[in-house]
Amino acid sequence: MIPFSPPRIDEKNIEAVLEVLKSGWITTGPKVQIFEQLLAEYINNGPVLCVNSATAGLELALRWFGIGVGDEVIVPAITYAATANVVLHCGAKPIFVDVSAKDFNIDVNKIEPLINNKTKAIIPVDIAGLPCDYTEIMNLINEKKYIFTPSNDKQKQLGRMMLLSDAAHSLGAIYKDQKTGNWGDFTVFSFHAVKNLTTAEGGAIAINLPNNFDRDAIYKELKIKSLHGQTKDALSKFQIGNWEYDIVEAGYKYNMTDIQAAIGIVELQRYDDDMLMKRKSIFKKYHDAFAFDNRFVCPIFEDSIRKSSFHVYQLRINDCNEDMRNKIIKAIAEKEVTTNVHFKPLPMMTLYKNLGYNIADYPIAYKEYAREISLPVYYDLTDEMQVQVINAVKRSVDEICNY
Repeated sequence: MIPFSPPRIDEKNIEAVLEVLKSGWITTGPKVQIFEQLLAEYINNGPVLCVNSATAGLELALRWFGIGVGDEVIVPAITYAATANVVLHCGAKPIFVDVSAKDFNIDVNKIEPLINNKTKAIIPVDIAGLPCDYTEIMNLINEKKYIFTPSNDKQKQLGRMMLLSDAAHSLGAIYKDQKTGNWGDFTVFSFHAVKNLTTAEGGAIAINLPNNFDRDAIYKELKIKSLHGQTKDALSKFQIGNWEYDIVEAGYKYNMTDIQAAIGIVELQRYDDDMLMKRKSIFKKYHDAFAFDNRFVCPIFEDSIRKSSFHVYQLRINDCNEDMRNKIIKAIAEKEVTTNVHFKPLPMMTLYKNLGYNIADYPIAYKEYAREISLPVYYDLTDEMQVQVINAVKRSVDEICNY
């Protein structure tokens, strides 16, 4: 059975983890500090704070900005649950926006009518690794400054809605000649097991607020929030005579460990020239197999201003409904190939249906979801395996759709 997206684990990863285990220091420590610095250098921006998940990073950013009860945060209808769940965690209301049929990203043209004096942030999501149109989103945010109603000093200092980039899929992607991490006030990355760069579990927050903010001070503030409101991390307390610390707020347990960071350091050092190049070659082979076949619609992974991180290959099937798509996935599985769907729109989920959201309000999201199949993309996928995937997809579509 060809799996969907197993992590890349080789001797370099294993040796890095063993080094940490043998060092006697396995929690947040020197490896995390090195990984944070390398990430900041990689995206050419920062500082960067490592955390235990992208979900934690998103929530820390929202809570830092003081988002809470009575506030609204705009998110795309197609994304993983974390993007909207963190808004609920803060007591605020997610406002879903339909997506573009072109690329599954948030439809910027549909954002403006939803902005009001309760809107405190927009969380665009780089679905499958292709960046959103950040210039258009920021232009809209600036145009709507007059309607923004701040409720604390940080919001007054920013003077507009916060742009919180959910880049869980898009580490290494390019928008207008700059890597993701340079376009939101905060950018949050994921290093979950299925991501291009994994630390088993983990995430990071790149801080990119305007120059009237002290970014280094904000890094320290977020770090305290990620450590139960504790003023010293474990490594600092370990120094001789330096045990004492204070708790200044009711923070969270969101820190990354050195075990995780050790894996991330190895992966980041070979990311662009190895991992991304391999994933790009897989995307190209799929594109060559499906792009000129009128049964299929291939995803955009590069255009004049954007270059994907090649995270998920979202293939769409023409003249296909949700029931047919599900049967196709089953038929593909019977040919020993695992596929997936990215993503079931959140208004279709029980949690959000019970909160009053209706998928009928997001017709493009439903239409594109209903005919989408995500194909396997991972480092150890061989050419022979990819041929098997392509053949399984084409045969299964023929069987179910009666082409």
